[in-house]
Amino acid sequence: MMPTLVRKRLIRIRREAEGYLELGMPAHALQSLQRHSKMVHNDACACYFLGECLRELCQYREAISPLRRSLELIPDDIHVWMALAWCYKRVGLVHRAIESLEHAVDVEPGQAILHYNLACYWSLAHAPHQALRCLSNALDIDGNFRDFIPDEPDFDPLRNDPLFQNLTGMY
Repeated sequence: MMPTLVRKRLIRIRREAEGYLELGMPAHALQSLQRHSKMVHNDACACYFLGECLRELCQYREAISPLRRSLELIPDDIHVWMALAWCYKRVGLVHRAIESLEHAVDVEPGQAILHYNLACYWSLAHAPHQALRCLSNALDIDGNFRDFIPDEPDFDPLRNDPLFQNLTGMY
């Protein structure tokens, strides 16, 4: 059990970091979290904020470690799985991004954003059947995702696929 004073301090650290992130000041949030690195390392939420700071600063490789630590502490947080997948994609580990999102889908199968992002990553992995299955799931859950498809570069490998054109109505 965490002592009350430590718990209150950790809550303050989290709120400060979250406030800086909401204000679009990830460098300030990062500094705040790094000043309290021992406390941050043992708290899932603080680790997530640390990963988010690094992600927003385009330090994707560095963001992976605190995001993974957050998942060690709370394994079924889909927001952390999504952030981790985002980072894996950007460091060229698309298959790891897919694994991360598949875990998130297992936890929250009704989240269209998870299926949509998974479709993007399967497309990048040149796996059209998996990509189309995930995109179909996303559109079944929330048809508004159809609006994002024309501008989504991750779907470029599928643009000429007749099944993709049929599913999206893009000819």
